[in-house]
Amino acid sequence: MTESLRQNGEYEHANPYQGPHQHASSPVNPEWPPPPAQPPGNPTQALPEPPHGRRPARRRGPAALLVAVAIVAAAVGGGTAYGIQELTGSDTVASSSTSTNVVPSSQKGTVSGVAKAVSPSIVEINATSNAGSSTGSGVIITDNGEIITNNHVVSGASSVKVTTNDGKQYTAEVVGTDSKKDLALIKLQNASGLKAATLGDSDGIGVGDQVVAIGSPEGLTGTVTSGIVSALDRDVTVSTDEGQQQQQQRQGGQWPFEFGGQQFNGDTGSSTTTYKAIQTDASLNPGNSGGALIDMNGNIIGINSAMYSATESSASAGSVGLGFAIPINTVKADLPELRAGASN
Repeated sequence: MTESLRQNGEYEHANPYQGPHQHASSPVNPEWPPPPAQPPGNPTQALPEPPHGRRPARRRGPAALLVAVAIVAAAVGGGTAYGIQELTGSDTVASSSTSTNVVPSSQKGTVSGVAKAVSPSIVEINATSNAGSSTGSGVIITDNGEIITNNHVVSGASSVKVTTNDGKQYTAEVVGTDSKKDLALIKLQNASGLKAATLGDSDGIGVGDQVVAIGSPEGLTGTVTSGIVSALDRDVTVSTDEGQQQQQQRQGGQWPFEFGGQQFNGDTGSSTTTYKAIQTDASLNPGNSGGALIDMNGNIIGINSAMYSATESSASAGSVGLGFAIPINTVKADLPELRAGASN
């Protein structure tokens, strides 16, 4: 568990039926051949009617072709977002099927550039339940305050407070949860004009790619660490039992998980679920749960969810270079259900 317990080109189209007198008044363009001669016969003669009353097919000119191409390009370019629903309304998620350069070109590929571009989209989450209070992180995905985090950060919470990167505080409500993927969607009250993160494509990353993690370990808001993608498709098993999650909060705030047949950070209990995770050696500590794993162009590629610590005490827990994140493509696929109020 990585949450902590704390209080030009114009095209010139020649008209093949234009009369010679019309061309005489036009300047000659040496780069373009003259239009073909007028076909023989009376140009005003009506064309014969097609047989059986059929109307001739309408020819589509270049303008229609260009419009068609533009429509297809738009459909392909937005293919991995959420369709028309996400292109309208206020709940628009910035998403890309390819790597979008969120970081200014002068700082592209630098950790500082990623941090400056993405930090305004990362928040600290303080959740209060009957087990006490705990701290985690979250990622703003819409400018009106939708935030993705881990389910275990807000599980059983009676109150959720969020602090943005600029220090503003909001009350949030839990919109939907999915314990099987350890994901939750919360929504800030009376929020607008926030900077939403750009969700990338986790299928496009590879082992060895450099990444940046941003979160609030031990309540240290906006902490930035970096590393690489250590492995992909790791089977990480976590608890889905709310009672078990709250018990772990009372015992130090670490999130227990299973990997390779072994249990880490405590007992996951009998009710568990397994998901494919991105493994990273970017430093993750209690409180990083729900924060962002980011590529060097500033796209969110994962939601940090678990870390291994060699100690059972949160007071002495620290990263040993074994962190795991839920792929952002899993988040995008789950988002419609979370928005619909899922509570599984």
